[in-house]
Amino acid sequence: MTELSPHLRQATPVLAVRGEGVHLYGEDGRRYLDFTAGIGVTSTGHCHPKIVAAAREQVGTLIHGQYTTVMHQPLQQLVAKLGEVLPAGLDSLFFTNSGSEAVEAALRLARQATGRPNVIVCHGGFHGRTVAAASMTTSGTRFRSGFSPLMSGVVVTPFPTAFRYGWDEETATRFALQELDYTLQTISSPDDTAAIIVEPVLGEGGYVPATRAFMDGLRERADRHGFLLILDEVQTGVGRTGRFWGHEHFGVTPDILVTAKGLASGFPLSGIAASEELMRKAWPGSQGGTYGANAVACAAAVATLDVVRDEKLVENAEAMGTRLRVGLEAAAATTPAIGDVRGMGLMLASEFVTEDGSPDPETAARVQRAAVDEGLLLLLCGAWNHVVRMIPALVIDETAVDEGLRAWTAAVEAGSR
Repeated sequence: MTELSPHLRQATPVLAVRGEGVHLYGEDGRRYLDFTAGIGVTSTGHCHPKIVAAAREQVGTLIHGQYTTVMHQPLQQLVAKLGEVLPAGLDSLFFTNSGSEAVEAALRLARQATGRPNVIVCHGGFHGRTVAAASMTTSGTRFRSGFSPLMSGVVVTPFPTAFRYGWDEETATRFALQELDYTLQTISSPDDTAAIIVEPVLGEGGYVPATRAFMDGLRERADRHGFLLILDEVQTGVGRTGRFWGHEHFGVTPDILVTAKGLASGFPLSGIAASEELMRKAWPGSQGGTYGANAVACAAAVATLDVVRDEKLVENAEAMGTRLRVGLEAAAATTPAIGDVRGMGLMLASEFVTEDGSPDPETAARVQRAAVDEGLLLLLCGAWNHVVRMIPALVIDETAVDEGLRAWTAAVEAGSR
């Protein structure tokens, strides 16, 4: 018999047969509140009627029009729709399939455009599992170990992770920027640095938001030294943080923006956006791919952007995120095992620690498993898998938030005894 790889272990025991909105249904008919959203992918919920209708219609007319061979209408429509929400000046797009591929496309563009070899990444960042993307990933050794040598030219600098350092945000930010300056003076000269890439909120690294001063500092140094600022919005984009793009919280604009996950409500689609001037500096033949900008995925993405706008899902993410965070903080206030609650919008997490403040992956795992018993699906993250994250679909309402909080409170009580 053939089987899946033994390393593809599911985070929950659920065999899902149907999804609707913020709920999944198991083969036994049990309903689960899904606070994973396919790791932040099903932004408009499971099987939103408008997404389903758009995909069905496209499947019946053109499934795949390879976009360096022929052009198709869904791609043209998607480019126009994204133009309505992208930062001013980012008016040129390249599409591919996954976040990893888009990150590598951004790196390739940065190196070709600047003629410089190095890229600076932030400690705790996650950018993917392919070789170059994994080389830029520092959120956990599980993503980068066992297939060395990795790509050269990657330099790591601190992220202002205040809770881990035991500092306030101002101190952590000052330290991170000072260390970046030291890195540019001692490891990667500005003349050798093509770009710095960062997530507005660390994803696999533990749902740690950046700070405005840190992002301002990155933008200022990129401008001063002539390297590019790449923002990895694979998880934070398309409304997840209560703004359409996560970087909008910080008032900076990237040179290259990377997007994926929630862009097409579950269909594989990713891309990068840059100015036309910058995109023209890519070398001929350096951008392409067989499946990128698949017609069905593009049709789903067009419908996704319409739903996000028409149903005011960005605003809903902010409001429901506030409601969810209040409940998480209330649970943490009576649970010594929860050391920190953090995040933005509907990208929230609780970090579990021992009595001495060390990471506590055992308790986090027990709580995550107990949540399944309560009908709530959750995921872990953080370097030790000691952080429980919540990323429900942006369509979530007050009833579902409160249902999730009741289940969370029971799971925390059961798992942290």
